[in-house]
Amino acid sequence: MIVRADMVTVFVVRPDASGTSHEFLQLLRADERYLGRTWQSVRGGIEKGETADRAALRELWEETCLVPREFYRLGTAESFYIADGDTLWHSAPFCAVVAHDQAVTLNEEHDDFRWIPRDRIDSQTMWASERALLPGLLRDILDDGPGKALLRLPVGESDGRR
Repeated sequence: MIVRADMVTVFVVRPDASGTSHEFLQLLRADERYLGRTWQSVRGGIEKGETADRAALRELWEETCLVPREFYRLGTAESFYIADGDTLWHSAPFCAVVAHDQAVTLNEEHDDFRWIPRDRIDSQTMWASERALLPGLLRDILDDGPGKALLRLPVGESDGRR
């Protein structure tokens, strides 16, 4: 078995229209891509010499042209196994909070996007490894848990953009 830890997962969140709850962004993988026609979070690989947090911001920009106003690491890692390649993946997960009116611009990897209300995100998230991260994200970040300030990461003006 191969073990890899060079991937990031980014949950993209915005306030809902009422400002009292949140919505999560999901991207539809293009037909000809791996896992085509499935709804996914922002994901990608960490490039050589890149930190996981910078990779997350880069992937967010490349896949959506979004720059977060707040950016957080989650308290635990995501782990999953893919039989094709016999690989156990460990992915560093992040939460990017964007403005409600910020426009999403997709790259060639995706055909569409949707915003899922917070109360439906668990049932609309495809992978168990991502669903396992949601309770901590909701409690620690979106509900202002006691560790929120320690999970926050800086976002610079050029973060994610090349």
